[in-house]
Amino acid sequence: MRNNNHKGPPTTLCVTVARVERRFGDVQVLRGVDLNVERGELAALYGPSGSGKTTLLNLIGALDRPTAGQIAFYGQDILRMNDRARTKLRRKSIGFIFQSSTLLPTYTAIENIDLALRLLNLNIFERNRRAKSALQAVGLSAWANHVPDELSGGQRQRVAIARALAMHPKLILADEPTSGLDTRNARRMLALFRSIAATQGTTFLIVSHDPMVIEYVDHAYDLFDGQLTPRLIVREETPQEEIPC
Repeated sequence: MRNNNHKGPPTTLCVTVARVERRFGDVQVLRGVDLNVERGELAALYGPSGSGKTTLLNLIGALDRPTAGQIAFYGQDILRMNDRARTKLRRKSIGFIFQSSTLLPTYTAIENIDLALRLLNLNIFERNRRAKSALQAVGLSAWANHVPDELSGGQRQRVAIARALAMHPKLILADEPTSGLDTRNARRMLALFRSIAATQGTTFLIVSHDPMVIEYVDHAYDLFDGQLTPRLIVREETPQEEIPC
């Protein structure tokens, strides 16, 4: 792990996972996992259900602690942080896209995004600007004032994506972000992720079963029996960039 007092150039490694293990009672889910993800990269985690993909995402996002090993965010050991510092890290620097959209049912799409932005102590004008911009980016401007029950499953997922993007985090952890999306909208979201990574330096770590995701990422890994192995990415052609206006 990088020493926080090191005076050299800042690390470009967004995520560093070293020899991480996670046990739940007698069950060992992760067995010595190593992973490095650079700033502005897209990386995908594949593996069967129950293989520990979401567990690893929760550890990197400071929602859980490993049984053993080290995890760093831009060289800072998050396991040495107190609860207050970990909460601040999640609020300021890490965006989450969960498998379920986790939208509040009585709030409109734009209100759900605004509620998350309030954690950043932004004024109402900046919150409104970010929320509208994020909804436009995912193609849902016309649905800004609709509550979740008035949206399709795919639209709710896109609102959840917009909520994460509006926070302008350094890292986005996405658990099955294309779940519930048709092929066209899935490609639009993945192309949007690539664009944001390229222009803003945002790092994306994506857990998925969707074979389409691998077309858009820089690196892919398979998690099986608690261990992570790189997957060879073979591209026959560059995926068509289709970013919503």
